[in-house]
Amino acid sequence: VQLQASGGGLVQPGGSLRLSCAASGGAFVDYGQGWFRQAPGKEREFVAGIRWSGSSIAYAESVQGRFTISRDNPKNMVYLQMNSLKPEDTAVYYCAAQWGFANVRDPRKYNYWGQGTLVTVSS
Repeated sequence: VQLQASGGGLVQPGGSLRLSCAASGGAFVDYGQGWFRQAPGKEREFVAGIRWSGSSIAYAESVQGRFTISRDNPKNMVYLQMNSLKPEDTAVYYCAAQWGFANVRDPRKYNYWGQGTLVTVSS
């Protein structure tokens, strides 16, 4: 399975971006997916996760109410809609996939990772 993240860029505080993650190269069935981010000098942190069925979703407290994760399984796509962006959201954002949907906040539980896409929130 290969994951390709895209959609990052420069945005002003209060603005919005939508990140996309495209999956390919395997029978992409029953995978939970997550978004993580890593700011300079900081550890990678969980942002959001979604079960294959979409029936379970988790968010980091810092993004709850501002970010929305969604997926389109026929297209093998996962999205992260980010609204009301803040300077502290600046980071490289990574999409990841795991079999099932367990311990979704732990990056060690993910089997596949995409390359990152940089999000910069600045005026």
